Amino acid sequence: MPVMVASDLDRTLIYSAAALALTMPDARAPRLLCVEVHESRPLSYMTESAARLLTDLAGTAVFVPTTTRTRKQYLRINLPGPAPTYAICANGGHLLVDGVSDGDWHRQVTGRLADECAPLAEVSEHLLTSADPVWVRKHRVAEDLFAYLVVERELLPEDWVKELAVWAGNRGWTVSLQGRKLYAVPGPLTKSAAVREVARRTGADLTLGAGDSLLDADLLLAVDRGWRPGHGELADSDWTAPHVGALPERGVLAGERIVREFLRASRGR
Repeated sequence: MPVMVASDLDRTLIYSAAALALTMPDARAPRLLCVEVHESRPLSYMTESAARLLTDLAGTAVFVPTTTRTRKQYLRINLPGPAPTYAICANGGHLLVDGVSDGDWHRQVTGRLADECAPLAEVSEHLLTSADPVWVRKHRVAEDLFAYLVVERELLPEDWVKELAVWAGNRGWTVSLQGRKLYAVPGPLTKSAAVREVARRTGADLTLGAGDSLLDADLLLAVDRGWRPGHGELADSDWTAPHVGALPERGVLAGERIVREFLRASRGR
């Protein structure tokens, strides 16, 4: 029976230049591999060691990238190793099989959202009208499933985020602040539901996972073993669970450590 590895991407396995956290002397910094280019510019990286480990992981486990990114944003990432058969995008709203969204799965998800939480239009409108243009740079709706703002983090009022979380929670939505992006996501739209579906399809009897944000908490609770880095919303709130390892590493070195843990666990079962 196979091992399945479901991992968040941004600030878990791959890192923008701003999130690398290279605190060591320049001469001791790890060699980096660019794994994403956007508008002809390098955007995301992992260490070369992490890239080799991820390639090795393909020989011992079914690797499933699991991200809040839209399909378009995910498909511009070029991870090392063979192309994953399965990928989870839009926080579980799309289950890709060989790069193509599974229509039956997407219909199931949208049906649950219609039944269980306030409509996207209401939440998107609230984000647009309640946020201050002084600190909002972009307002986006992703895949007709959720909304997010790109903000100037240092200007973003903490009280506004807390008030938004309460307002959204009363309507069945969750709020997550990740770097410069503030997400409003329907409560039933979860990575964990899609992960369980892939585990069912692959027949996996051991599931591993990793993530750094509050949107990854349900993913980590759904797998048999998990890890979180020393940065991000989960670390900031000291979130953990008995089967989740809280790693001390921060930035791109945390990504390398996470892939190393995946490989060790999949080989040592």
